[in-house]
Amino acid sequence: MLDAVLSGWAACWAFLYSLYAYARLQTRILTATDGWLDVIAGDFFGTAIVRKQHQTDASFRATIIINLFRERATRASVIAILTELTGRVPVVIEPQRPADTGAYSVPNTGYGVNGAYGSMLLPAQAFVTAFRPVGSGIPYVAGYGISTGGYGVASRAEYGSLSMIEDTVTDADIYAAIDSVKVAGTAVWARITT
Repeated sequence: MLDAVLSGWAACWAFLYSLYAYARLQTRILTATDGWLDVIAGDFFGTAIVRKQHQTDASFRATIIINLFRERATRASVIAILTELTGRVPVVIEPQRPADTGAYSVPNTGYGVNGAYGSMLLPAQAFVTAFRPVGSGIPYVAGYGISTGGYGVASRAEYGSLSMIEDTVTDADIYAAIDSVKVAGTAVWARITT
């Protein structure tokens, strides 16, 4: 009888201690797990950073930490986040920056060559040309004009949809990335191209 009472109390205290240890782990980003990482991301970033489908705790934790300490409010931060997101370096032109637009009697300016015109009438504005990432399409599915695809025969051809492509970067992701690091009160005109 005494053993049953004592083992019952021991089980309760062991459970409470394990609950305490689990709760203590959830108070730090480096040790948090499960839904608590989602709570931490919500506290710091609101709905700007959410866990992707099937994303592991380690991957989501790395995303939180990277965005927590990310450089912001600079030209370099726009270039860095777009390069990280798409794998391609964007073109950033600030109309009031002579290094982007040139000036008379300097070696980086010339008529009839590629470049941008500057303007003092466009303060606190930038033009960003972002590039979509180079993708591989839908793997193991033949496209039009490919010999392994055909109608009415066993082949690798099928109708594709956007849901078949995983880990894609959407245009909305690119716009959100720019907005997350740009200086408040500035206008960034973005163009997305392939």
